[in-house]
Amino acid sequence: MLLKNSDLWFSEYYMDDDVKLSLKIDEVLHVEQTPFQKLEMFRNETFGVFMVLDGYTQVTEKDEFVYHDMICHPAMAVNPNIKNVLIIGAGDGGTAREVARYKTIEKIDMVEIDEAVVRACQKHMPTTSAVFTSEPRLNLMFADGLKFVKEAPDASYDLILVDSTDPAGPGEGLFTVGFYQDCYRILTENGILINQHEGAFYEGDIEEMKKAHAKIKKTFPIAKVFGFNTPTYASGYWYFGFASKSLDPIADLKPEEWKKFGLTTRYYNLDLHKGAFALPNYVQDILASVGV
Repeated sequence: MLLKNSDLWFSEYYMDDDVKLSLKIDEVLHVEQTPFQKLEMFRNETFGVFMVLDGYTQVTEKDEFVYHDMICHPAMAVNPNIKNVLIIGAGDGGTAREVARYKTIEKIDMVEIDEAVVRACQKHMPTTSAVFTSEPRLNLMFADGLKFVKEAPDASYDLILVDSTDPAGPGEGLFTVGFYQDCYRILTENGILINQHEGAFYEGDIEEMKKAHAKIKKTFPIAKVFGFNTPTYASGYWYFGFASKSLDPIADLKPEEWKKFGLTTRYYNLDLHKGAFALPNYVQDILASVGV
């Protein structure tokens, strides 16, 4: 936090500290060093309440709908018959909120390592966290997602959503070959894995994207990447990975079946679904450089 001209600012730094995104802090809501990370929650006039973990912006009230639409709905439009869902991370609740909108889903298991994140969001960000007390299908567990996946039974989930922090600190283990192999094992034959796949603009993010993509390509026969624009993420554009044993995100898209759910979404739509997988040339080059 930086005090400037009597104003208090939060700044997230990129690229050896020569680029930053700054948000004025109108109110400090919560500051805590948890057993896993430094947790801070602030209020900004434009972006509303926002959460910071170890100095990196995770979610804001203003633009959270983009991330949470895109982590959830593309998979459901490819496999509308998903019944059992596993969410790893996602302590703010937005991912579970979107999954819970599908009445055909029977079970939502959510594994979050840091209970403090959930409790802080329940207090300060009910727009995402209300699902924790309103959804009977949601089984929230405070545990290590890496260990949970390793011990889960074979073919027990139709969809795994890895809503993790960057590959450092508590999120580091969720970017390993062993973790992706366990995800493969516990997915059904038509199962889908969606993972936080980093950015493709700043050098550090590019390296992490390449590492994650290489590991997933070694594990899944279908491994694609799709993008979305979020103002408060590094460079304003971010990516998810789509991996599956048998379903292609474009060839197996089921638009008419997804329309039957009757959902109103703020960011995701079926045209955008196709466009999200149409990557800029420089991103295609980055991914093409990754060997198996």
